[in-house]
Amino acid sequence: MQKKNNFTLALLLMNLFIAFLGIGLVIPVTPTIMNELNLSGSVVGYMVAAFAFMQLIVSPIAGKWTDQFGRKRMILIGLFIFSFSELLFGLGRHVGVLFLSRILGGVSAAFIMPAITAFIADITTLRERPKALGYMSAAITTGFVIGPGIGGFLAELGTRVPFFFAAGFGLLAAVLSMITLKEPARNPENIEKTVAGHPKGWKRVLIPMYFIAFMIILISSFGLAAFESLFSLFADHKFGFTPQDIAIMITGGALIGAVAQVGLFDRLTRWLGEIGLIRYSLVLSTVLLFLVTIVESYAMTLLVTWTVFIGFDLIRPALTTYLSKIAGSEQGFVGGMNSMFTSIGNVFGPIIGGYLFDINLNYPFYFAIVILAIGIGMTLVWKKPAHLKEEAIQ
Repeated sequence: MQKKNNFTLALLLMNLFIAFLGIGLVIPVTPTIMNELNLSGSVVGYMVAAFAFMQLIVSPIAGKWTDQFGRKRMILIGLFIFSFSELLFGLGRHVGVLFLSRILGGVSAAFIMPAITAFIADITTLRERPKALGYMSAAITTGFVIGPGIGGFLAELGTRVPFFFAAGFGLLAAVLSMITLKEPARNPENIEKTVAGHPKGWKRVLIPMYFIAFMIILISSFGLAAFESLFSLFADHKFGFTPQDIAIMITGGALIGAVAQVGLFDRLTRWLGEIGLIRYSLVLSTVLLFLVTIVESYAMTLLVTWTVFIGFDLIRPALTTYLSKIAGSEQGFVGGMNSMFTSIGNVFGPIIGGYLFDINLNYPFYFAIVILAIGIGMTLVWKKPAHLKEEAIQ
């Protein structure tokens, strides 16, 4: 990769890191804000769902606009909206303002993610792309993991301070991007790889080479959302773990996942291919989710929790890489659909998981295991497009 493109990639990764750092910053103070405004748990749940639902609705449109109006413009708009949404939450003293903030946050995520994915596709070759997208996933994970720790420290200065810092980080990223980012030339390698004769727009979702990938995005995001959203309750009810214990498990697992994305993803992709890596990562995640329900000791629970994230964290960049390679000149469209199906899983995973948890605390994990097993079956009939086979031979 050229030095100029290395700098651009670093800036894009910094933008993602800052955005997800900002999201993570506010996690420790959300319960305090909830108590200050006398909000019920269901209201907070609806606010979380509002973010995901808005991202779900806007992502396909944002993906189309990314192809139509350019990557840089969408990134800048998304960062400015993100900054304003965090400022609004910090200033908000009424539940309606907080809901508006979360809605705008969902819009910002829908704008940023497809645009950055498409931008990376434009400045990398097909061979370079897995490593770059692995770095992208690691930047997201690291920002989200580090954020709560910094947010807890900032909360000592005031419960609203983390939101103002998040707004400032978003604004900083927007200004730096405005000054230093240049709209990329569309990668000729992508245009050449566009598959001719297929329908455009929404109908492309049903094309087999797209459809299976989108369904596995939905399946993996559903399983991960159900696990992450209920693990703290599961650990508390089953083992009596403290918040510190739970934080160590989730944070450690996320950091191990980020290391795997940076250190292993590119090598594993070259060895197994995207589809093979997705299949084995699904198998790993399914087995480890089952083990979560049967382990008894603290040490074994810690080990399983730390490793369960590896599979999920390798699936996401592998899917993104595969879709980027087959998308051709429709990088924005594919990025938007990626965000949309991820959002569907993020919305319904916790809802269905929460309902099953009330029946039996193991049921959400069993249900997620069945869903992931369906994903494994789908990878067995998933065929790599001819032009990707040719590239692998070369």
